Amino acid sequence: MYWFKSKLFAAIALLYIIPAVLSGCRSDVKGSGSGMKYFDVSGYFKAETARLKNANRPVSKTITHNGVTETKKVSIENWEQELDSFTGGDINKPAWKNSYTTATGDGITLYHAIEPGLKVREIIVKKDSDKVKVKWIVIYTKTENILYKNIEKLSYYPDSLYRIEKSQHVRLMGNNNYTITGVIER
Repeated sequence: MYWFKSKLFAAIALLYIIPAVLSGCRSDVKGSGSGMKYFDVSGYFKAETARLKNANRPVSKTITHNGVTETKKVSIENWEQELDSFTGGDINKPAWKNSYTTATGDGITLYHAIEPGLKVREIIVKKDSDKVKVKWIVIYTKTENILYKNIEKLSYYPDSLYRIEKSQHVRLMGNNNYTITGVIER
């Protein structure tokens, strides 16, 4: 009887574990360069983190949590971690190729989520008059389930400022509001 139970358990485990492992091994292949349907948020912020790391400029960083504010002048050692929330705003996944509307005008491109369950709700990219250099990016995200609700507004102005505004409601724990502002000094 023990042999039968262990074989049955192994068979059931294989039915659940193998598909999970295989789906984890699948790579999210993105188009390269102009083959991407939407603005390459991930690629842009990877380039920005490398550039900011090389520039090594001090940052006046202000953190506000539920109305309590603290400001410090810091040197950012890990720009990848510092701008991770922005990199997470990438919408160029193959499964989402028809999940956003795109509107353009006056150097601004707006990507708006069609499906209500998508975390990244909106991305707004403003470029210079030549439509080459990014002047600013704003990303809106929303995550909601029966336990919590997170709303974020991420603003980035190259060589100037980045801001993360987060409103969080956790059931039975209440509300938390965070703002992180980094002013990149010249």
